[in-house]
Amino acid sequence: MALIWTLSDGKAGDALQCLGVAEAVLAESGGRIVEHRVSPRRLYALAMPWGPPDPVDLKGLTPPWPDLAIASGRRAVTYLAWLKRRSPATLTVFLKDPRTGTKAADFIWVPAHDRLRGANVLATLTSPHRQTPSVLAAARVAARPELIALPQPRVAVLAGGPSKDVAFGDGDVEGFVAALARLAESGAGLMVTPSRRTPPAMVQAIGRALAGKPAWIWDGEGANPYAQMLALADAFVVTADSTNMLSEAAATGKTIHIYLPKGVPAKIMRLIDGLIAHGAVVKFDGHLENHPYKPLDSTPLIAQEILARLRAAS
Repeated sequence: MALIWTLSDGKAGDALQCLGVAEAVLAESGGRIVEHRVSPRRLYALAMPWGPPDPVDLKGLTPPWPDLAIASGRRAVTYLAWLKRRSPATLTVFLKDPRTGTKAADFIWVPAHDRLRGANVLATLTSPHRQTPSVLAAARVAARPELIALPQPRVAVLAGGPSKDVAFGDGDVEGFVAALARLAESGAGLMVTPSRRTPPAMVQAIGRALAGKPAWIWDGEGANPYAQMLALADAFVVTADSTNMLSEAAATGKTIHIYLPKGVPAKIMRLIDGLIAHGAVVKFDGHLENHPYKPLDSTPLIAQEILARLRAAS
């Protein structure tokens, strides 16, 4: 029975990746997960990942020490190192490039479009997540009537927005919305979920373009039916700003139509080019394509690497 800690600053992408991997390990090993979120004060945060942890946060990190600790995010790097010094028996895992080198953890996962490599580093094309086949099966059973009523093929539209890497300007929004309108006019049923980054003006533009067409847009009220959309989708439209959304869609084996705003950085394009080479992604122009491919899911691969290390240490 393993005790697993997850460590992050609570940023959704980092926290969910940690939980996805922890849950995959737990499914094989048993035990329990304790989620820890750190909130370093400004001066400490500015020095991370190289500076010391904030002593205030350390008050919440107390024994019993975990068998496994999984961390992600720049602010979590120093806390993972602090934990390893106090509990050498803990297997430490870091998800994504810690920026401090391969000694930041016993085992490191990075997306293949990052450059870090080493004997303790696993690189995969897509990112870990929590959208397991069992989660999607349950979501399909519990799907909202409004989604089930949409005509097939049903297309899950995973809309992002501006990020630190992708500007997503006005022209990009107009092009995306116009392509969605063309797709809806073809008779496909569109299930649209904005993300935290989607600007209100973009959501409104999508709503105007799809008014009177076979589409349902989540309005932000109540629980996001994101997993239901993944489960019901015959295909996907995804904006290029989110590697997590791309990874979750790629785990289904359904064709991903990617919308590329201007200025997508080389790092993200390496991921997209890899997905195109695998047959998972086509560029979105308002038309639907169907190219089945072998699903890509890094979560069980990462979990198996961790379990092998836990067994070797026991």
